[in-house]
Amino acid sequence: MHFPKTITIVLLLSLTAHLTFGQTIKTSNSPMAKVDSFIQMQGAAFAKEYSFVALSIGVTQNGKTYFYNFGTTKYKQKQLPSSTTTYEIGSISKTITGTLLAQAVIDGKVRLDDDIRKYISANYPNLEYEGQPIRLSHLLNHSSGLPFNLPVKPGKFVTLQDSIAFEQKRTIYTPKDFFTDLHQIKLVNIPGVNLNYSNAATQLLGFILERIYQMPFNELVQKYIASPLKMNRTYSLMPKTQQLPGHNGIGKTMSYVLPQEAAAAGIYSTTEDLIRYAQWHIDESNPVVKLTHQPTWGNIQYYAMGLNWQMDDKAPMPRRVFQSGGTLGFSSYLIIHPEQKNGIVLLTNVSDQNTQGQLSVIAKEVLKLLEQ
Repeated sequence: MHFPKTITIVLLLSLTAHLTFGQTIKTSNSPMAKVDSFIQMQGAAFAKEYSFVALSIGVTQNGKTYFYNFGTTKYKQKQLPSSTTTYEIGSISKTITGTLLAQAVIDGKVRLDDDIRKYISANYPNLEYEGQPIRLSHLLNHSSGLPFNLPVKPGKFVTLQDSIAFEQKRTIYTPKDFFTDLHQIKLVNIPGVNLNYSNAATQLLGFILERIYQMPFNELVQKYIASPLKMNRTYSLMPKTQQLPGHNGIGKTMSYVLPQEAAAAGIYSTTEDLIRYAQWHIDESNPVVKLTHQPTWGNIQYYAMGLNWQMDDKAPMPRRVFQSGGTLGFSSYLIIHPEQKNGIVLLTNVSDQNTQGQLSVIAKEVLKLLEQ
């Protein structure tokens, strides 16, 4: 697979009172000029607001790639991120899991409408409602009826010790524990009808894919996606020496997604790698890619879900395929316009109630500027 030569020109922004600084492309007489100016302005503003974190942005325009970086990988130190800085990508991980399911379909190992219990060894009569089972596609479009997470977090802890005990249980939660708790789930609607966001559903699919291929999830990611696309810094088991710390909105260092949750939210990657991934998904001639973009829930003229990609096609606006991610300490956003062959990815190591929305606004405006 051929990827055009990366274009990266560095511009250091001035230090602010909070020691924020940035890196971006500086161009002249370029159709990217408006995009450069906009990203420089937005990136500098983001670095000023969150002076303790990094922000990396990658743009692909008709096969050409551009990278922009702001902030710092170490608070109060001049350590700019780069296009190879590795971030936790949150729910963008789900699109990778969806791509692996599409690969299994193309390989003839599964069908999207298969009852999930076909791939689970124990008996789960509870994973159906009024005779309608949860199907594989339901695990990737948030219509399965499974809870947000397993273990299910109580709505309210009575004491601090209850909260501590729950978090301790979560950190040692094994696949065996997951499948034990899965017996306790009670569906309240027919699967495939209502959207209810579920990390547990994608986590379950990760375990199912491991059983189908008889291969650990990390090896599946490497074999079918990371290695073929030369995504050399994409992992679901991240080396500790390469981990960038994540933060909440006030700068507190937050914990990482647990390895057993990688299929839902715990893959690590870079803007360089995810731009390669975006370019691959822009080319829908690949049957695996094409299948991931087929709506499995909703109406694409308004809003639809594919294999963990969100999408819409609201003419005269371009068709959009996108996903955002948010963990305890990281935020991300990836969107492509396949027909226009444009896309953008934004990664940062901060997460609060505003960051995903901020990244989304920047991304949409960049694509608008590219397509004027």
